[in-house]
Amino acid sequence: MASLTTRERILQSSLALFNAQGLAAVSTHRIAAELGISPGNLHYHFKAKQLIVERLFRRFEERLEELNASTDRVRAIDDLWLTLHLRFEAIDAYRFIYRDMAYLGSEYPALGQRAQALTAGNLLAAKALCETLRATGVIEATAEEAQILALQMVFTTTCWLSFEQLVPGRDALQQADPGLAAFYTLTLISPYVSSESRAYLDYLRGKYLR
Repeated sequence: MASLTTRERILQSSLALFNAQGLAAVSTHRIAAELGISPGNLHYHFKAKQLIVERLFRRFEERLEELNASTDRVRAIDDLWLTLHLRFEAIDAYRFIYRDMAYLGSEYPALGQRAQALTAGNLLAAKALCETLRATGVIEATAEEAQILALQMVFTTTCWLSFEQLVPGRDALQQADPGLAAFYTLTLISPYVSSESRAYLDYLRGKYLR
């Protein structure tokens, strides 16, 4: 296996540090020290911390956009479970973005605007997903209820890590559980799930609430 380029090592180390310590707490000198390279070597590849953050943000965008593009294949509760799980995994992998959004938006306004555009895309994908679930009979809901469910799902995924910081006894920077988060989000649709589709939801309830 080919070794990682210095540029890729910088990105991976930066992501780990931003996730573990918070975006505001990590400087380019800290990243260079973590990698055992000189600050000059780091600045050869990335002239400023902003460029590192922008590249990582783009990777997050690409991952969510790919997930949004696949929502038209959701036709059952287990499909929805997988979709939510993959989304929470992506959010957790780049957890500094949503967790540190206030700082990111104020420090890098252009990224704040891109975060708004990404949220708009997430909303459109969630609305299409809920409408598909309604049309295929997986959920029994009115068009208005399906729209509200979509908004609730995006709200939950976007605010998940901020909520995690407020849970008593929880380390604000520790890795969260995407599977549990996906289950709790899935329970939003529980009142609307058709009897034919309820078995898998009951299975998940037994797994996470035993």
